[in-house]
Amino acid sequence: MGEDSRETLGLRTLEDISGLILHSHDLQETLDNIVNLVAKRMGSDVCSIYLLEDDGETLRLKASKGLSKGSVGKITMKTSEGLTGLAVEQRGIVATDNAPLHPRYKYFRETKEEKFQSFLGVPLFERKTPVGVIVVQTRESRVFTPAEISTISTIAYQISSIVINAKLLDSVHQKEEERAFFALELEKMKAGGVMEGVTAGPAKKSAKQPFSLTGTAVSPGFSWGKIYILNRNTKDCIELERIRPRPEERKRFQIALEKAKIQTLYMEKRVAEILSKEDAAIFHSHLMIMEDRGFVAKIVDLIDSDYGASRAVKEVVGYYVQAFSKMEDPYLRERSADMEDIGRRIIDALNGNSRTQAKFREKRIIVADDILPSDMATMDHEKILGIVTEKGNVNSHAAIMAKSLGIPAVLGVDGLMKHIALRNEVIVDGTSGHIYINPDNSIKVEYERLQRDFSLKQRELDGLRDLPAETKDGVRVSLRANIGLLNDVKVALANGAEGVGLYRTEFPYMARKSFPNRVEQYTLYRKILEGFHGHTVAIRTLDIGGDKGLSYFAYPKEDNPFMGWRSIRVSLEEEGIFREQLAGILMASTYGKATIMFPMISSVDEIRTIKRILKEVQNELVQDEKPFDTDIRLGIMVEIPAAVQIADILIKEVDFFSIGTNDLIQYTMAADRNNPKVKKYYDPYHPAVLHSIKQVADAAKKAHKQVSLCGEMAADPVTAVLLLGMGITDFSLSAPYIPLIKQAIRCVDMAEARRIAEHALQMESSSAIREYLEKIKSELGL
Repeated sequence: MGEDSRETLGLRTLEDISGLILHSHDLQETLDNIVNLVAKRMGSDVCSIYLLEDDGETLRLKASKGLSKGSVGKITMKTSEGLTGLAVEQRGIVATDNAPLHPRYKYFRETKEEKFQSFLGVPLFERKTPVGVIVVQTRESRVFTPAEISTISTIAYQISSIVINAKLLDSVHQKEEERAFFALELEKMKAGGVMEGVTAGPAKKSAKQPFSLTGTAVSPGFSWGKIYILNRNTKDCIELERIRPRPEERKRFQIALEKAKIQTLYMEKRVAEILSKEDAAIFHSHLMIMEDRGFVAKIVDLIDSDYGASRAVKEVVGYYVQAFSKMEDPYLRERSADMEDIGRRIIDALNGNSRTQAKFREKRIIVADDILPSDMATMDHEKILGIVTEKGNVNSHAAIMAKSLGIPAVLGVDGLMKHIALRNEVIVDGTSGHIYINPDNSIKVEYERLQRDFSLKQRELDGLRDLPAETKDGVRVSLRANIGLLNDVKVALANGAEGVGLYRTEFPYMARKSFPNRVEQYTLYRKILEGFHGHTVAIRTLDIGGDKGLSYFAYPKEDNPFMGWRSIRVSLEEEGIFREQLAGILMASTYGKATIMFPMISSVDEIRTIKRILKEVQNELVQDEKPFDTDIRLGIMVEIPAAVQIADILIKEVDFFSIGTNDLIQYTMAADRNNPKVKKYYDPYHPAVLHSIKQVADAAKKAHKQVSLCGEMAADPVTAVLLLGMGITDFSLSAPYIPLIKQAIRCVDMAEARRIAEHALQMESSSAIREYLEKIKSELGL
């Protein structure tokens, strides 16, 4: 058979394998279908699949077309035995035209394989780990051509993922009752106080009693072991400030700034090599800040006012840190850590402190008050079992990088440093947000079981990455990502995001000394659009005010800024700023599928004013001969009750709605979710919130227009099913949660989702709705 026909054969077989998996009900049926198909297509007398047992050393014949049926499931061999074992041992292809004469040939009477002369074995891999071997044999002696070997190798690549997923699904089904039992036993242990945290004051540092603390789960998985405590070598002693002559202080600062830039370049390069350029982009933004004339000028001005260089850096950095930390948006609030990191590097350079890669003797869990981007860049990641910090949350760069590296992490553990000691052992549960200090044996045993289940679940979710978010009856759901930085692009794509449902444009403004012009914005938006080639990117216009301030932009003093001059209200009054942003978006729109989304809309008049301004900007670009997408779609964020009440009117003016649940809940319930005194009133399951979402979804559906939902509600599996039943088929969420939501959507049909929603919407209290959804969660296995 010619090479071209072999390639065609391979492609056709791959397509058929993808199809047959849909009609296979369990692992064995899947394997049987595969070997029958491959044997037929390859024109071989035998096709067999051997899978590695859990010990990683034993191969078992799991399916065969051509060998004795009685041998299936019974024949085993070590990876050190036979030609099949040789394929695993060598992690490569084994081919011969005279198998019985090969020194590694092993005869199995049950298979009657002495009839077969030629042997071709190709290992199956899960990532880089062998999981089995696919074998092709013929009765007559045959030299397998490069084209034939290439074909079976390509087929093996496809089979690997199918075998893994089928095996996982089969295992999940078999262990359903076992996992339920373990979960029940774990709950019993918690109820009995075995795993409860210490509440009566700090533990003695030398104590070995087991206790637990809770934080925010930011990177899933489990790890346990000894700890390293990260110290920053800061001086707690009182220092007398020494001020040199102004020219000398300025020179010291400029030299330190250059050293900090060089160190930042090193970190950017290191992270790019370890992870990716996208992950390293945070350090490029650090460089931009250090090169920002406004940032440098503020420090120099203080030096010229007789501040020492160290004090001047601390004052200016402190100003930025405070401005960021007061912001309501958790994503932007965590950017204060970037400013703190930059300041630390400059002051280190001023004081002659050098920062080199942390040297770890063995694999341990890192415990710290906080972990900054430079910490993550300079640590030996191979030696990090897990990460636990007292500060930080899911939006911090420590969290982002931990997820990229696959390191279990729990951040924001209140009182952590008071309760931890260097000789402690710790279990990190990055899935639930718990850490267990000095756990006893019973807790360790339970977590070993949970680790196995988690690994199974993760592999199952990994297998969903390239599958559509589709209900059992074929209704397609769009899962898009919320992003704010260029380095979020890689994380979103790695988790299977189908574009961007919310691109926050505030951070580029905050990293500058003045408003970026249209060209600067165009350059950034273009990169984002090119990163999501072929997918829609919803660009939200500037959402400042309230908690999000700019150092170079004066705001009026307001008693209640969250109810004041913010978001679209600022844009419509400051038309020059708004026009520059619209121009930047339009200029970039030819490089992808951009849409424009306007926040905090409350009236038709606002939309019509926006359209007028947009039309004027478009006319200006036409005159300047700047190309743009003339059919760019416009949408609004529905996030205040006024917009909900007139949703049927507003939808006539735009192409789509995006329901911003975070602000919608806050404004509907008159409760600031960051205020601990009223946080209990911030309730996503309050009937008023759910009925508001349903009202908006119905208005969009009636007008035959798209409605999406972004916010934390979209990241919970059972809530996603509820929202699906309410008519939401487009979600935008934090990228790492996309596989989990995809799995939830694929386990229900629309009729079932609608029944769940209808029942929940009839309930009168959030407590009843919560109880009902917990029951649904258990029934669906979410």
